[in-house]
Amino acid sequence: MVTSITSPIVKLDNNNAILTENQSLGPNMSEQKSIFISGAAAGIGKATAEHFLAQGWLVGAYDIDQQGLQQLASAHGSNLVIGDLDVTDNDAWQRALAEFASKNNQRIDVLFNNAGVLVSGPVDSLPLASQQNVLNINVNGVLAGCYLALPYLKPGARVINMSSASALYGQPSLAVYSASKFAVRALTEALSLEWETKGIQVMDVMPLFVQTNMVTDMNAGSIGRLGVRLTPQDVAKTVWMMAHYQGNKVHWLVGTQTKLMAFASKISPDWLLRLSNKWITR
Repeated sequence: MVTSITSPIVKLDNNNAILTENQSLGPNMSEQKSIFISGAAAGIGKATAEHFLAQGWLVGAYDIDQQGLQQLASAHGSNLVIGDLDVTDNDAWQRALAEFASKNNQRIDVLFNNAGVLVSGPVDSLPLASQQNVLNINVNGVLAGCYLALPYLKPGARVINMSSASALYGQPSLAVYSASKFAVRALTEALSLEWETKGIQVMDVMPLFVQTNMVTDMNAGSIGRLGVRLTPQDVAKTVWMMAHYQGNKVHWLVGTQTKLMAFASKISPDWLLRLSNKWITR
């Protein structure tokens, strides 16, 4: 049992997860909104965790980067549960989800499938294993999160998957990453229809390049043409809006550039779309 405390410390609970708190998470816990975030130790995941914590939500921040999670815990003393999660490990998913749901009446209000990796460069210049690993993390990890979280997602819950503007058109030097995000987009669209009868909204968030370690030293012409204009906080604010949205919108584009690219992809003939993407990524 987690003991009620009044000063911000890091404390192990009886499942050996780290729970940071500066107030009791006792009798009213069942009324508190909760979000489970994969890949929460840095970048978009961390910014999203901080945004929801500031709004009083119970946040489950999970990652393989335990040092990053400890830093997050030391900076935020309330309503934060952190734990280890390799999204390619189904057993790890089950343990993490069960652990977090136990803090809030066996319920998860928002699942944010954020964990992802990227390799850049021409396909034939990259090790095959590293490219297959991108698919395993970015696609299988999202599928596992959706599938295994379902028992904890009650009517009114939301699933938010991390897609990308790279899912608008396949990007040279980002071919496998782009393919993984197309897969996430397709999975999101299908589940948004399948789970509508369960009262669960499934959406994805689609930013262009974001100022994170993922784009450091990226070997792709598109980043030189378009620049990096979005911050992790920009995406976190969009995820916050998605967590409260009532409607049928599935794809959430972040940033003016992304919205213009999406609009152009809808109205342009295939030859022009191909030509414009060739120029962008040259």
